Amino acid sequence: MAKKVVSKSTEKKIFVLDTSVIIYDHTAIKNFQEHDVVIPITVLEELDNFKKGNDTKNFAAREFTRYVDNMSGDNSLQEWTSINGKSHGKFKIEMHNSSQIDAEKIFQERKGDHRILNAALYTAETNPDRKVILVTKDINLRIKAKSLNLHAEDYTTGKILTVDELYTGNTVIDKVDPNTINQIYEKGSCLSKDVLKKEAGESNHYYVLKNGNASVLARYEESSKSLKRVTKTSSYGIIPKNAEQSFALDAIMNPDIRLVSIQGVAGTGKTLLSLAGALEQRRNYHQIYLARPIVPLSNKDIGYLPGDVTSKLNPYMEPLWDNLKFIKSQFSERDKEFKAINEMLENEKIVICPLAFIRGRSLSNMFFIVDEAQNLTPHEVKTIITRAGENTKIIFTGDIYQIDTPYLDAQSNGLSYLIDKVKGQPLYAHITLQKGERSELANLANDLL
Repeated sequence: MAKKVVSKSTEKKIFVLDTSVIIYDHTAIKNFQEHDVVIPITVLEELDNFKKGNDTKNFAAREFTRYVDNMSGDNSLQEWTSINGKSHGKFKIEMHNSSQIDAEKIFQERKGDHRILNAALYTAETNPDRKVILVTKDINLRIKAKSLNLHAEDYTTGKILTVDELYTGNTVIDKVDPNTINQIYEKGSCLSKDVLKKEAGESNHYYVLKNGNASVLARYEESSKSLKRVTKTSSYGIIPKNAEQSFALDAIMNPDIRLVSIQGVAGTGKTLLSLAGALEQRRNYHQIYLARPIVPLSNKDIGYLPGDVTSKLNPYMEPLWDNLKFIKSQFSERDKEFKAINEMLENEKIVICPLAFIRGRSLSNMFFIVDEAQNLTPHEVKTIITRAGENTKIIFTGDIYQIDTPYLDAQSNGLSYLIDKVKGQPLYAHITLQKGERSELANLANDLL
C-alpha cells in the first residue's frame, strides 16, 4: 500500500505568540484554526505587569489570563490543552526559555523579547517534524527571529489586504448628462440608473457629477435607488471649503447615518467638522463626547508628567480644546452660540476626555466623536461600536498614515479595519479628506515634507 502523503498546507503547525499579539487581540488564541498554540511563560509574566489599570492593554491582559485559567481546568498548562471548539487545535504554556541557540547571548542582553525567542527556538528544536512560527506585532522581534533562522510572521487577523485600494467614500464622474445635473438641482434627486448605468452604488457613497463647468454633489441612497443632492451648508459657523468637506458634514448631519468615519491628513478638518456638526445637533442628543486614545509621548507612561491626573492628561486633550476654541472664535462673547458652548461645558453637555474613561459605559442618546482612531486596534473599535445604545451617533476620525503606537500600521489599525469591513452598510458613511484647509503653510508641509 502506498504511503499517504500529507500536503504541507494541511500539516498542523505550532504558533508561538508574543505579548504584543495578546495586547492587540486578547482572543488571538482562538484564531489559528486547527493549529496548535504555544504561550511562552515570559508572555504571562509580561501580561501580569499590565493587569492593573483602565487602558485597553490592561483589559486585554486581564481577559486573556482569565481565559487561560478557565480553559485549563484541572490540567497542567505544560500539557497540551484543547482550545474551544472542535475545529481548533491545542495550546500550552512553554516554561523553557533555554535552547541550543541562546538569543540572550547572541544579542548580548537579558530581556523578555529574547526569552520569548528562546522559547520559540526550544519549541522548534523539540518539534523537528512540525513547522514552528513566532507570531508578533513587533517588527524588530520578527527581524531578530528571522536572523536566527526561525519562522516569524505578523498577526494578520484584522489586517486589511491593501491600503492603496482602501475605500475613499467618494467618486468623480465626468461627462454626466447636463439634464441630469439640472434635475438634481431642481428636484433634489434623480434615479441612480440615469448616472451609474448598470453599476450598483454603495449605500451612502458620495459623487461629484460633472459636465464641463457644470457640477453637482450627490449621495447614493440605497432605499430609493437614487442620487440625493448634497448642499454646502454651514454648521455652527463652520462652512465646508471643498466637496469632500461637504460630504463629511452631510454624513455627520444625516440622522439616518449612525456611524461615520473620516480619514485624512492633518489640517483637512476632520475633528472640526465633527464637532461643529455635533453642536448644530446638540438638541437631539443628551451629551456630546469627544474622546481620544492616550498614546504616551516618546513611549513613556503619563506618570512621568507633572501634576495631578487632569494636568497629566491636558497635553493629550489640547487638540480637541483647540477645535472647540476655534468654533467659539466664530462668534462674539455676546452671541447666543458662544454662550451656549460655555453653558454646555459647565453642565457637562460637552465632555472632552481620554477614551479609557468611557470604559464600561453604555453610550445612549450621545453624539460620540473618537479622534485619532488610527491608534485603536480593530477590537477596540468593535468594542466602542457595540456599546452604542438608542439614539447614539459615533464619528471616528483619524489619519491611517500617522500612527503613534508601535504595534499598529496602516493595514492593521482599527480605522482602516472599520472602513474596509463596514463600507456599503445603510447606517454607515465614510469620506476621505484629501485637501488640507488649515493654511497654505500646513499644505506645503503635507505635500513636500
